[in-house]
Amino acid sequence: GLFVWHLKNTGIRQIPCQFVHLCRVANDRLITFQYFNFLKRMYVTQYNKDLSQRAKPKSDSVASPFCELQQFDQEKKVIHKIRPVLPVHQPLSETPSRNALRQMKSAAKTEDSVTPVKAESKDHKQWKEMKLRLDDLPGILARLSKIKLTALVVSTASAGFAMAPVPFDLTCFLLASLGTGLASCAANSINQFFEVPFDSNMNRTKNRPLVRGQISPLLAVCFAASCGVPGIALLTLGVNPLTGALGAFNIFLYTCCYTPMKRMSIANTWVGAVVGAIPPVMGWTAATGSLDAGALLLGGILYSWQFPHFNALSWGLREDYSRGGYCMMSVTHPGLCRRVALRHCLALIGLSMVAPVLDITTWTFPVISLPINLYISYLGFRFYRDADRSSSRKLFFCSLWHLPMLLLVMFTCKKSFLEKEDKGDLLGGNHGRAMEIRLP
Repeated sequence: GLFVWHLKNTGIRQIPCQFVHLCRVANDRLITFQYFNFLKRMYVTQYNKDLSQRAKPKSDSVASPFCELQQFDQEKKVIHKIRPVLPVHQPLSETPSRNALRQMKSAAKTEDSVTPVKAESKDHKQWKEMKLRLDDLPGILARLSKIKLTALVVSTASAGFAMAPVPFDLTCFLLASLGTGLASCAANSINQFFEVPFDSNMNRTKNRPLVRGQISPLLAVCFAASCGVPGIALLTLGVNPLTGALGAFNIFLYTCCYTPMKRMSIANTWVGAVVGAIPPVMGWTAATGSLDAGALLLGGILYSWQFPHFNALSWGLREDYSRGGYCMMSVTHPGLCRRVALRHCLALIGLSMVAPVLDITTWTFPVISLPINLYISYLGFRFYRDADRSSSRKLFFCSLWHLPMLLLVMFTCKKSFLEKEDKGDLLGGNHGRAMEIRLP
């Protein structure tokens, strides 16, 4: 009985160990998920040997007008063959290895044949030789001389000539306009010659002719000399020496003072305003031959107008100016930039009030010009208050039509030469009558 009891106890104790052993044996003999997945991959690779992957070609891009040979850049349809995965236990045969070597050799040959063409096309894009044609030369020289700015300079000089209280002389007017335009072309060309390394860093000026290499620096200097020398000679000999001296001084001030000061101090804005104020003074001196109060008034109007015009323009180009290394108020002193613009907007109202006092216009001029002066002052106040890109753009575009409108109103309200002559004769007659009374 004791022996039977001992066997029962030992059997009950060994039951858990035997159960764990049976589970291990069953797990080793059963098919697991990983083993089933491996068998499935082997089946797919053996019975589906024609599996392939196709690369979808890119859509044709829009042809660029500056690039040629676009057909070499088009992507070709390439089919890459996927070799079947051989089982681990199966020995590698010689046939697949030979086929793989052949495919690798053919692919290397095709890559060697396509790569030079692509490299050629890429080099062709980057290093395209720019040839100067005679048909393109007038447009290049027009951009070199900043033809739009030159047209504005000539128009302000013409306004100064028209406002002068003398009879209109057509020959003198044409000579003065031509000489002023040639002097402006020379100054702008020299300015671009000096600023090539700085213009290349700015988005606004990186397409200028000297930056892109469309014209050589020697040709640009020769063009500036061929414009500046005849222009100053025409103003000096054809008009009068005073106008020629003002033209030469303006070229010197723009090229030798304003241009280097743009990278040194914010005072360049005030110097540039003086440069822009001289052309109407030149028009007045071309007509009268002397510097009068009317010439200074016209110069003062152009001087004050340039601050809201340029400060609003430079506010939207702050990133470009800082990238080019220019020291502008909008970059270094943004608060001063907005205050100066508003200050000179209000100064235009005061200058318009001075015109009839100096006997240049009638008293209707300050009344008629008051609405447009108040409007640009309102936009200057908005620019000072908001200091955003929208307000600066509105002030800039307003300045584009404000100046021609103001000069036109000033010309229509100009006092005629006959009225001044009659007034002078009347004063002279009264003076003679008084002298007659005093005589015994």
